[in-house]
Amino acid sequence: MNHQEATSMKPTVAIVGRPNVGKSTLFNRLTGRRQSIVSDLAGTTRDRVIAETEWSEQPFLLVDTGGLDLFPNDTIWEQVSDQIHFAISQCDVITLLVDVSEGITAADRDVADLIRKTGKPTVLAASKSDNDQRKNLAFELYELGLGDPIPISAYHNIGLDDLMEQILKYFPSRQTYFAPEADLNLAIVGRTNVGKSMLLNSITGESRAIVSDISGTTRDSVDTTIVYQDREIQLIDTAGIRRRGSIKKGIEHYSVLRSMQAIERCHVAALVLDASEFATSQDTHIASYILETYRGIVIVVNKWDLRREIGLDKETMEKRIREKFKFASYSPIVFTSALKTDGVNELLDAALRVQVEWSKGVPRPDIRRTVLSAVAENPPPSGGQRVLKIYSAMQDNTMPPSFTFFVNHTDMIHFSYRRYLENKLREEYTFEGAPLRFRFRGWKR
Repeated sequence: MNHQEATSMKPTVAIVGRPNVGKSTLFNRLTGRRQSIVSDLAGTTRDRVIAETEWSEQPFLLVDTGGLDLFPNDTIWEQVSDQIHFAISQCDVITLLVDVSEGITAADRDVADLIRKTGKPTVLAASKSDNDQRKNLAFELYELGLGDPIPISAYHNIGLDDLMEQILKYFPSRQTYFAPEADLNLAIVGRTNVGKSMLLNSITGESRAIVSDISGTTRDSVDTTIVYQDREIQLIDTAGIRRRGSIKKGIEHYSVLRSMQAIERCHVAALVLDASEFATSQDTHIASYILETYRGIVIVVNKWDLRREIGLDKETMEKRIREKFKFASYSPIVFTSALKTDGVNELLDAALRVQVEWSKGVPRPDIRRTVLSAVAENPPPSGGQRVLKIYSAMQDNTMPPSFTFFVNHTDMIHFSYRRYLENKLREEYTFEGAPLRFRFRGWKR
């Protein structure tokens, strides 16, 4: 294919540094919530932490490179090097934290040397600069050769405006990824070792991705185009080709970052679950991001050839998945065995159906009729002397299906009533696997 389409991707910022320099505290400040565990114990953050946040109305992905797996026989650099390598390879801007209260250590120099070799934009932060004396110590950081150090104290919320001002300077005005134009861009996403690579091989019918039982084997994205039912499908694989070899612990914690970046580029995401492990919190995290970015979703239960060992049938498994993924109850569920190439056609059929639903438009009179009938059947709750009125509604966009409701009080839309309206639209028009975007605009008759 000669044509290409540009897919917008959010910039990615990686917070790096040796243990206990305040990375998780900074992460929590910038995301506005206590998502990382903060502790004085070095290496507390043992799981990957990735979040979408924004600053000055600029959205971006923020990665906390905690997740240190500390072993008594390893040096600090051996523990942190693989994780920093991976985080740097995936990010657009690096933020290096150095604890000014302890001065520059050998580990700080090693990290700085690695960063300089990458040539990537880097912002140096003099962490824990919570008084004038420590702020003056920030000048020592010029020795690292990474530009002007910015004194900050994430704990005391000091210097973060200056830090983010510098980081935002390195953001591209519009970051895009050019992908071949296809009828469907399908991302295969999920946590490590659920069988994504083998599933890709089953779909393409050839060994385009390395298959291994080692968690974290897959690091680079590989795109493959196939033709199925006269439709061109671009497979965006988060499980890419790389050389075989031992994988140090820590890389697997960033598998979600790969999934999030792939989701940004797709129309429909196939969330792959391991039937033998059911659904983990990481699975639901990826699913929630699919919905937050308004991409279509298909839930894939892989390794279904183990169903006898698991002792579950499809009906029971589907019921459990519906309970776990209540927020995505409208998504189709398919069962596959990448090992035996079972269920692959069902997966592609479901993805094409979802793509059609995700792109579907409904005439304005039909939407207005459905919404006003729903309102007449179950009027919105009142708030004291004020009464919420919905005058009209229309679909104003597709990919995803987007709707505007004209109301008298936009601040009175309760979550439960929004869900009621969504359910009514789905009863009438299905929108299988497609999240719906709602907007409420003030309007007076």
